[in-house]
Amino acid sequence: MTERQAADGRREKDRPWLMRTYAGHSTAEASNELYRRNLAKGQTGLSVAFDLPTQTGYDPDHILARGEVGRVGVPVSHLGDMRRLFQDIPLEQMNTSMTINATAMWLLALYQVVAEEQGADITQLQGTTQNDIVKEYLSRGTHVFPPVPSLRLTTDMITYTVNHIPKWNPINICSYHLQEAGATPVQEIAYAMSTAIAVLDAVFASGQIAEDRKGEVVARISFFVNAGVRFIEEMCKMRAFGRIWDKITRERYGIENPKQRRFRYGVQVNSLGLTEAQPENNVQRIVLEMLAVTLSKDARARAVQLPAWNEALGLPRPWDQQWSLRIQQVLAHESDLLEYEDIFEGSHVIEAKVTALVEESLAEIARIEEMGGAMAAVESGYLKSQLVSSHAERRGRIEGGTDKIVGVNVFQSTEPNPLTADLDAAIMTVDPAVEARVISALGTWRDTRYQPPFNHPRPCKALEKLKEAAKGTANLMEATLECARAGVTTGEWAGALREVFGEFRAPTGVSSAPVAVTAEEGTAMALVRRKVELTAKDLGAGNLRFLVGKPGLDGHSNGAEQIAVRARDAGFEVVYQGIRLTPEQIVDAAVAEDVHAVGLSILSGSHAQLVPDVLEKMRAAGAEDVPVIAGGIIPNADAELLRAAGVAAVFTPKDFDITGIIGRIVDEIRKANKLDPLEVPA
Repeated sequence: MTERQAADGRREKDRPWLMRTYAGHSTAEASNELYRRNLAKGQTGLSVAFDLPTQTGYDPDHILARGEVGRVGVPVSHLGDMRRLFQDIPLEQMNTSMTINATAMWLLALYQVVAEEQGADITQLQGTTQNDIVKEYLSRGTHVFPPVPSLRLTTDMITYTVNHIPKWNPINICSYHLQEAGATPVQEIAYAMSTAIAVLDAVFASGQIAEDRKGEVVARISFFVNAGVRFIEEMCKMRAFGRIWDKITRERYGIENPKQRRFRYGVQVNSLGLTEAQPENNVQRIVLEMLAVTLSKDARARAVQLPAWNEALGLPRPWDQQWSLRIQQVLAHESDLLEYEDIFEGSHVIEAKVTALVEESLAEIARIEEMGGAMAAVESGYLKSQLVSSHAERRGRIEGGTDKIVGVNVFQSTEPNPLTADLDAAIMTVDPAVEARVISALGTWRDTRYQPPFNHPRPCKALEKLKEAAKGTANLMEATLECARAGVTTGEWAGALREVFGEFRAPTGVSSAPVAVTAEEGTAMALVRRKVELTAKDLGAGNLRFLVGKPGLDGHSNGAEQIAVRARDAGFEVVYQGIRLTPEQIVDAAVAEDVHAVGLSILSGSHAQLVPDVLEKMRAAGAEDVPVIAGGIIPNADAELLRAAGVAAVFTPKDFDITGIIGRIVDEIRKANKLDPLEVPA
């Protein structure tokens, strides 16, 4: 009997990958209950989703946190929240992934202190902090500080963990979000690898790591990737990733140990491709995408988390998350996948595709190096404009029918869907009263953190030490740990660093994006351009002006950017100031620019509070005749409420025809200004 053979004659199986579900919502108490339930169902690791105020360094009572508390993840405002989040979950035995970037150091400090309180040996803690700030500038939008101090936070955290929490992965370099923002496989590989180079260069230049320990640093660098539905291409992408990482770590950094050069990655399969139309089709998409990162042993993921079938509709319920977990468990435990060596080895088709991806990616990495590296390419706007352009091309292929999406632009007829018969019950909603409860609890924490049973020292001294460290060159982790133990809040920690480092508004990439859809005679774009010109003439305006706004903390700007680019190409003068604006700022800009329409994009679920807020402030400013359009992941019932509140039109992911949307916006401008409808179809 061979080593690979079990007693019944079957081949022995490899150990499965870590199975996670990205989860967290409402409160620490509710999320703790969800985690313990998921672990009981066979989940083998935790993947913590934090809400947007936590991700961007604001306390729940900050003006920008309105409507965002507990919506896309769990609010963690201080050590007490972190204690409650992991109550009755032994952290020394857990493998925890935390999706956190700008405030990663803070959340790791809270996690470490809770582990210490549980009596854990922190050298045994296992898990990952995402901690990739570059992709935040490019795609996700939860950055806080400028690139240089952000890279310092990352560097300090990596060196701290290597020295004190050696089993922890201090950074998860993310190409996942790049694909969501439109990246091609070559861009995904090249931008992620360029980020890794920037991070490793900074770590080794910091002087905090001895020369003979460089391999330990490289061995703790992990990646978080996206797997799309083109699963052959995606599997080849993962093989190319591994080859390039091996080459860079060996040639650039001199790492001789092949185990330390291993490309280690986790996966969240593609959410960009999930559809609101016929959402049941998302199940087979998710399965195909999972196969891309599990079929090939030589490029198999170390951890996999799957979205739920209904994520394009709203927040998945526990049952939906269980379904995604069961998909992984069936593949790992019922199939024979894990019994075999790499089944693609020797395929000339696979080898040719991998070789092409490697060559093209290395060329793009070299191009970024010539610009001064990833950070310089972020600040110049090059990376962002490339992603916006790629995404615009993708949208153009979908609208033109070149890229076929079942249920969206082909095979649209459908039987009634029993899964969504009661659409409002097919997703989970966060109780609007949660925000008030969280804010109240935060006030109680601030008032009582010095008193028994906590007896924290006054946080002001810890915060002053943090600011002093930030002004100097000391590793910021020790000062951050002191803040955690002193009962400092998330907003206080980030606020102290904002005072020293300042804030950063990343380039939007809109102005430099090329035309994605041309306007040849007879095309839909030509007709919409004609409507724009005629309406501007009827209003006596040189150009129609359209403001695209992102209120609140939602940093998913891909949709807003594509609307802005298409409106620009249709002849609008577009006002787009990027993400993270208050309703007051949006209204002030709309009045100052004398716009003819306002478009609000929100994907975080805060539309029910923020959109009516904008409407109310538009009326107060005397701009009630300017139509307000809303777009995002908006359930039907919410869409009806928004229209009743005065929103002119609501668009959701099922409305994939962007040119048609721009035509509808022109119609709403005409209606608001009491102009007759144009006899020009859009």
